[in-house]
Amino acid sequence: MDSLEGTFKNLSIARRLQPDDPSYILDLTLPSGSGRSDLLAVSCSNQAVRLHSRDTLRLWGEYQGHTGAVFGVRFSPSSPDLLYTGSADGTVRCWDIRRPGSSATQVFRSDPMHSYCSFDVSCNGRVLCAGTEQVGEDSFLVFWDSRMEAEDKGGRLLGVYSETHSDDITAVRFHPSQADRLASGATDGLVNVFDLSLGEEDDALITTCNCESSASALCWSGKNLDQLLCLSHDEGLRLWDLSRLDSDDPLTLLSSLDARDLVPLPEGSSLDYFVGGTWLAEAEHLLVIGGSHSGEIHLLECSGSDIKPVTSLRGGHSATVRCFQWDSVGGALLTGGEDGELLQWKAGGEEISVGKKGTLKSISSMQLKTKAHRKNTTKRDKKQNV
Repeated sequence: MDSLEGTFKNLSIARRLQPDDPSYILDLTLPSGSGRSDLLAVSCSNQAVRLHSRDTLRLWGEYQGHTGAVFGVRFSPSSPDLLYTGSADGTVRCWDIRRPGSSATQVFRSDPMHSYCSFDVSCNGRVLCAGTEQVGEDSFLVFWDSRMEAEDKGGRLLGVYSETHSDDITAVRFHPSQADRLASGATDGLVNVFDLSLGEEDDALITTCNCESSASALCWSGKNLDQLLCLSHDEGLRLWDLSRLDSDDPLTLLSSLDARDLVPLPEGSSLDYFVGGTWLAEAEHLLVIGGSHSGEIHLLECSGSDIKPVTSLRGGHSATVRCFQWDSVGGALLTGGEDGELLQWKAGGEEISVGKKGTLKSISSMQLKTKAHRKNTTKRDKKQNV
């Protein structure tokens, strides 16, 4: 298709899940395999993990067990009945979605000093990776084999990378189709790309890019999934073409310290922040989502030359949107945020409310880090591709 307008211009609210409590919705995920494709999962600021019907949004089940902020949720690509969650309590936990309310089937840990702030699962479901907050002068990428259990029923620790970041590792993203390809971003301003099949950290690091700020989100994109989008906590945007690694061509396709300035919006609309990006394979476009603190959502198309508005969604959220997923099967956009509401947007949708309306005031259990970017604070000299 020539643009994204045909897909998104007629979106309106089809379902609204109104919370019984004021907990923020921090992350949202859909299954990537066949399995229980009728469910979605969210993490909440009260440390709970909830399962909802993908179609009606009604609550299916809830898991408790984390003692810190649950910053991420991921379904296993190879075993869709398994759900992984990452937490600042220093654990990644695995839950069986066939048994809502049960205890975690596995708890993955590393050093007791480690507090995680990012994690992901490889596309074949075999490897888990978590990024830690800074510990002394170090920060770590921790790897486990999801298929093997240690004597304490925790996952088998495969190893740790410790030399390539010098501050909190705030984003970890496996490649959608290459199980050994991993990108990581941190508050040190570096985005590293690894080929895990090459073994030790020095050998596995294939390139380092500088986003000049604290990385907040990473997204693989492009027709061959060889481009990497990086958003920063101060609303910067970088798009790199990693297919050029073996050439003399620059990697950077698009770069802005504050990409909000690149987006022309109608008078009266504001773009206060970016939520993240997602590659739409069928449309072959990179969709970036941003919003205003009053709850307005902006859908944007990002290319190698610019970022432009597609449409804006109003009348839904009343506070900052924290997460989204595009459901290509159901033709729906799912969004969650600091008002505690979970919304489903569909073309021509007519709003149906699910659940009881509660207060919209809340205190988040996971405050956004505002640490200043410490330029050039790496533990060794590295070639930075820009």
